[in-house]
Amino acid sequence: MSTSSIRRSDDDSDADSPELTAVQAALAAEHAAVYGYGVLGGRLDGKQGAEARSAHDAHRARRDALARTARDLGGRPVASNAAYALPFAVPDGPAAVRLAAVLEDRIAGAYADLVRATEGARRRDAAGALREAAVRSARWRGGNVAFPGLAERAAGADPAATGPVEAAGADGTR
Repeated sequence: MSTSSIRRSDDDSDADSPELTAVQAALAAEHAAVYGYGVLGGRLDGKQGAEARSAHDAHRARRDALARTARDLGGRPVASNAAYALPFAVPDGPAAVRLAAVLEDRIAGAYADLVRATEGARRRDAAGALREAAVRSARWRGGNVAFPGLAERAAGADPAATGPVEAAGADGTR
């Protein structure tokens, strides 16, 4: 599942700032996560269904906060796509759990980029979002990775060239 390129308006005065670019990329990733949790949530019930609903709500809240931040930085928040291509079919609960882990890994990558591009309170917020994504990913996967948000990137890949949510697919390949 990938997001489209970050769309900017012609009147964005700070459109080239690394901070705004990273905020927009994180916002695009949150749009994709909200969509993905909408797909997988219907395939989970019980405790996993409740976790999926909680994650969906958390991603919607982060998405809304990032849209406000983009506006505060002088940008026009990137819009959500009508639909997103999933990295694999999600016909059942086990596939839904696998998708949730992939979504969280991708979100972690976007927030790792945002941590790098920001300072102060925004950096703390991005680090908190990275931590939350890493914890959710570990829960869904049943284990964790050494460097959330970084481990799923291809060795030597340039984040600016690949985009922060173009992380590895469910099988560990691009």
